[in-house]
Amino acid sequence: MKTTVATVSLLTLLAAACKLSAAPPEAAADFAIAQHLAAAAQTEAAAQEAAELVRSLSLVAGPRLAGSAGDARAVAWAEAKLRELGFENVRSEPVTVPHWERGVESGEILAPYPQPLHLTALGGSVATPPGGLVAEVLRVASLDELLALPGDAARGRIVFVDRVMERKRDGSGYGPVVAARGRGASEAAKRGAVGFVMRSAGTGNHRFPHTGAMRYEEGVPKIPAAALAVPDADLLAGQIALGQPVTMRLTLESRWLPDATSANVIGEIRGRERPEEIVLLGAHLDSWDLGTGAIDDGAGVAIVISAARRIAALPERPRRTVRVVLFANEEFGLSGGREYARTHAAELDRHVLATEADFGDGKVWRFASKVAPEALPKMDRLAKLLAPLGIEPAGNTADGGADLGPLTAGRVPLVDLSQDGTTYFDYHHTADDTFDKIDPASLAQNVAAYAVTAWFAAEDP
Repeated sequence: MKTTVATVSLLTLLAAACKLSAAPPEAAADFAIAQHLAAAAQTEAAAQEAAELVRSLSLVAGPRLAGSAGDARAVAWAEAKLRELGFENVRSEPVTVPHWERGVESGEILAPYPQPLHLTALGGSVATPPGGLVAEVLRVASLDELLALPGDAARGRIVFVDRVMERKRDGSGYGPVVAARGRGASEAAKRGAVGFVMRSAGTGNHRFPHTGAMRYEEGVPKIPAAALAVPDADLLAGQIALGQPVTMRLTLESRWLPDATSANVIGEIRGRERPEEIVLLGAHLDSWDLGTGAIDDGAGVAIVISAARRIAALPERPRRTVRVVLFANEEFGLSGGREYARTHAAELDRHVLATEADFGDGKVWRFASKVAPEALPKMDRLAKLLAPLGIEPAGNTADGGADLGPLTAGRVPLVDLSQDGTTYFDYHHTADDTFDKIDPASLAQNVAAYAVTAWFAAEDP
């Protein structure tokens, strides 16, 4: 009965579109099917189904840092869920991933005015000596200011990078701040520092620090590195501003373990005419270990699974295969994206389009592509199909998601469906990344946008 109702509804939309539209029949039919997909994705029931996927992953796997027990549970959950939902050719493709554990962590100001500090180790940090590291704090306003310090300016100190992140709808405030997370510890060590702390790369004022991956430069001493919650960065900066030396204790018990095996989990909606040609919908399955990974990237997992399901529910499957790929270890080095690119190298030229959902559940507001010039008219058509969802075009400027970087290397056309990130970095990489932050209606608008995009690429003649 459900299939019959859907077929009648779609035929009615097609007839109305062809009758009322001055566009060619093909364009009118595209618009009708896009309307149908968008409407089906945004019913209350569909919105709740998508949200339930986030809730289920958060409950069953929880925190799922690469190599952890939660990561293994997430792989098992994803494979079982895709089979349960009727996907074809479901499989897990092994990926070797790094395995780092956070351990106990703490911080405190010892002088001039003792107070505890809320902080967290940056991903990949070495531990402090037993009993912690005690040193005077040297504040710099940015990574650039740290780079400008002379060679021994931080000798014996803990360097504190105190750059405030700007709140931006497109998330562009993140890049200038996160650069310090990646390079800061090694640059501080080059100048004699014994430890590194930074103001969290986040926009929220809650007292939850934001973690994230850092890296050590070869040949430079490895010093412990942590991020302070925003109010605690204010506290530390405030005491330094009083003009007296400030001493803090940093205690991290993090450790590296041998590499582990995770997996990319894949499921498909097989195309009716050209099943060897692929439209890829990606998200990453892993998360940081502080929260339950609902926003980053449980929401993306739910979006791409639900979008493919909406396409599968159409009366006729699209010409090409829609492939959902849930990548391993995006957070700690893109292991899943790199392994997918290696394993599927022979078929990359048959990937006709790829897109990734990895920015929470904020509504999609902008659309960009990265395609050959001769394909731009197709992107103009797609932009018209997305316009009723409140999505505006942004040209041929897409860069793809993080996991798609290793995969594409210029060979695969890309689409970016830019989500509203105004509040995303309030919760990103914190203990506050939990299911209660998910808005089902906003999530459903994402599902609609991804479903329309994937269907259009999979069906285009």
